[in-house]
Amino acid sequence: MNSIVSMRWVLARMYEPDLFIADCRFSLAEPEAGRTAFQQDHIPGAVYFDLEHSLSSPLQDQGHGGRHPFPDIESLAQLLRKSGVSNETRIVVYDDQGGAMASRLWWLLRYMGHEEVYLMDEGYSAWKAAGFPVTAEVPVRIPASFTPRLQQHLLASLEEVREASKQGSSLLIDSREHARYLGLEEPIDHTAGHIPGAINLFWKDNLNSDGTWKSHDALADRFHHLPKDQEIIVYCGSGVTACPNVLALRAAGFDKVKLYAGSWSDWISYPENPVATGDE
Repeated sequence: MNSIVSMRWVLARMYEPDLFIADCRFSLAEPEAGRTAFQQDHIPGAVYFDLEHSLSSPLQDQGHGGRHPFPDIESLAQLLRKSGVSNETRIVVYDDQGGAMASRLWWLLRYMGHEEVYLMDEGYSAWKAAGFPVTAEVPVRIPASFTPRLQQHLLASLEEVREASKQGSSLLIDSREHARYLGLEEPIDHTAGHIPGAINLFWKDNLNSDGTWKSHDALADRFHHLPKDQEIIVYCGSGVTACPNVLALRAAGFDKVKLYAGSWSDWISYPENPVATGDE
C-alpha cells in the first residue's frame, strides 16, 4: 500500500469535503514550536495534532511506557470526532520533520482501523516554498461519528519483544541513529545501547538527499534482505520515529510489521531487560 502522496496530490484535493488535513509539526527540543508555527500559518483547513498532548499519554509515574506513552485511544477518538473525522474521511498528515511526527498519527489511525490515511511528502516548508495556499485561520469543524476498530496485530507487547530478543521469533529493527544503536552515545535516555538481537535501520534512510521520500522501488531495494515471511517488530527511542520505518516497510510490501510503542525508553525502564552494544 502506498501511503505517501505528493504535495500536488494534496493541492488538487484539499477542498474536497471528505478530505481532512492534520498538521503534526513538532520539535522535541522546543515542544511548543509546532503549535506556534501552526498558529502563524498552515495548510488551509488543517487541524493541529500535538505529539505530546494529542498523540501521547502523560508520562507514567512508575516510569514505564516510554517517553511518549501510548495515547488513550478513546481520548484520541473523541478528538478526531470533534475535529470532524468519520470512518469514511480521507486523511492527510504532514509535518516539517521528514514525516517523523506525522507518521505517528498515520500509524495510530491505522491501529484504530482507519486505512485511508496518507503522509504528504516533503512537508510544510516545501509546500509554502512552492507558493501553495497557506492561512493563519483556524477552521470551524463540524463533529462527526468515528468508531475505532482496533487492529491489535499491529502493536507488539513487551513480552513479544522479550521473546523476539531471546528466541528470534520476530525480527527486531532499531530505527535510531547508528551511534545510538551501537551505544556510543545516548543524548536522551539514561542507558545507551539496543535490544539484544535487533538490527539497525535508521529511519532517515527512507529519504532521499533532498528530503523527499524514496520511491516504492527504492524502498523495496532498501529492505530486500529482510524476510517477508517473518514478523517484524520496529522500535526507536520512544515509539515516534519507528513509525516512518513501519510506513516504509508497508510501502515496500511487508505486511507482518508491528510497532513496539514504548520502544527503547520503555525497555530500559525494566532493570531485568538486557542491553546490547556494538553491532549484531
